[in-house]
Amino acid sequence: MPRCRLLGSVLLATALVAGCASAPKREPAQDAGFSSEGLKILKETVKAEVVRGAYPGAVMLVMRNGAVALSEAIGVQDPKSGAPMKVDSIFRIASMTKPVVSVGAMVLVEEGEIGLGDPVSKYLPELKGLKVGVEKRDTTGALVLEEVPAQREMTVEDLLRHTSGLTYGYFGKSLVKQKYLEAKVYGERSQINAEQVRRLSRLPLAYQPGTTWEYGHSTDVLGALIEKVSGQTLDVYLSERIFKPLRMKDTGFFVEPSQQGRIAEPFDVDPDTRSPARVPDVRTLPQLLSGGSGLVSTAGDYARFAQMLLNGGDLDGVRILSRETVALMTSDRLGPGVSRTSPMFPGPDFGFGFGVAVRTTEGTPSSPGSVGTYGWIGIYGTYFFVAPKEKLVAIWMVQRTNLVANMSMNATFRTLVFAALE
Repeated sequence: MPRCRLLGSVLLATALVAGCASAPKREPAQDAGFSSEGLKILKETVKAEVVRGAYPGAVMLVMRNGAVALSEAIGVQDPKSGAPMKVDSIFRIASMTKPVVSVGAMVLVEEGEIGLGDPVSKYLPELKGLKVGVEKRDTTGALVLEEVPAQREMTVEDLLRHTSGLTYGYFGKSLVKQKYLEAKVYGERSQINAEQVRRLSRLPLAYQPGTTWEYGHSTDVLGALIEKVSGQTLDVYLSERIFKPLRMKDTGFFVEPSQQGRIAEPFDVDPDTRSPARVPDVRTLPQLLSGGSGLVSTAGDYARFAQMLLNGGDLDGVRILSRETVALMTSDRLGPGVSRTSPMFPGPDFGFGFGVAVRTTEGTPSSPGSVGTYGWIGIYGTYFFVAPKEKLVAIWMVQRTNLVANMSMNATFRTLVFAALE
């Protein structure tokens, strides 16, 4: 019986769907291992950012040993309506989709349906025989793109750790990345996952598979692979295998009409860049169920997902993955031979596992945290991290389209959470 340990029975799954997620016990800051003064500084810092107009509002959720030390909603949920932010406001979590889809893939690995070392073309034949784009100078000295054979095929593990050679096209510049931009692979919500894979199959890879960490369409392809192997669309698969078992009742690829009054929105124009804020419409189910960026969620829902990982794969008696599989996912899977020069790589103190960045050293004074801490970001401002050494889960939710400002605030949030530990 596949995944019998995940659900136990159809009746258990039904009961989990019907019930609301049980709220973790709220503890005084000191009892949860935090300084009340430290958490006060965190809240005041965020309030100051909201007051100065950096964000319409924010939600923070900090847990330790499974108990909530801080659950705070600040500012407004929607700057147009003035509706107040709430702890259960719904956010576009963008690339925080990637860890979820990575877990979904590892469920299939545990069931023997896919193998980490398998070539992706075993499941998606369109991706067999891809070429790699190499820039060279022609006789006039101009840069031209030559396509050479890949030295090996990309594997499932390459998709999970972003070493497939696939790119997005908009982080850094190259002739290959320009081809991706011209092909309009990213953001075409009218295509389905299979069509996106066909588009990608007509483009060269940016790097030889296995050689370079490159932020790109790897997890989108992983989502398409999950659909092919499971025989289910990605939304249904994730709902049955992760969201319903974990009682993540507000997580999915769109927001139901009855809940749309809870959607957090950004300012129309970014306060620093003065650029229009463009975010996806999440009020209808898109055709493209993006495994790399498509989900919406709440702080509470994502905390349940993160707590499951911290617990070693189970939550409230429901096991999603084995402890060993979670340990594999949340350790550095790159090794010393993989180039990490991408502007999106989290820094010299980090490696990368399956869908998450992982701290590998104690780090510099500007980057606090303990070895083994892992997490990831969303381009619209969301962020989470798990610190196993401290038994800590922290969730940060805002909506803003300024990546530089968001990453700076993510670092501030992380710094102040660690500073509040006792």
